[in-house]
Amino acid sequence: MSAHPALSAKRPILLIEDEPSVIAFLHAALERRGYAVVDAASGEEGLKRLSKGRYAGVISDIRMPGSVNGAEVHDWVQKNRPELKSRIILISGDTANSETQTFLAQSGTPCIEKPFRVQQLIATVEKTFGKP
Repeated sequence: MSAHPALSAKRPILLIEDEPSVIAFLHAALERRGYAVVDAASGEEGLKRLSKGRYAGVISDIRMPGSVNGAEVHDWVQKNRPELKSRIILISGDTANSETQTFLAQSGTPCIEKPFRVQQLIATVEKTFGKP
């Protein structure tokens, strides 16, 4: 079932984040700019949604409680959703962490550091996913 190219612009962004306050902030900021957003409160939920749906891109926190973190979401996308390979943005509250730094350096994936401003987020989203 292939979507019509014009319709694919309406695909939502999948937001994978465990902090309700951050979800609310990101959701509001993105929707104000005209993006559709689907939330997932954990890496596991994010992978479930990714395996069932089609998305314009993925924004995922790197560090999340549970068995699936942002790096694993990223790896899953590389293997299973090649069309989203260059459409991932990671959010990190601990880029000083050497594991996180190594992962980001190897993946080349854009990362937004917490705390961030809406403008910074939107600029990265538009550059990575395109304008809505």
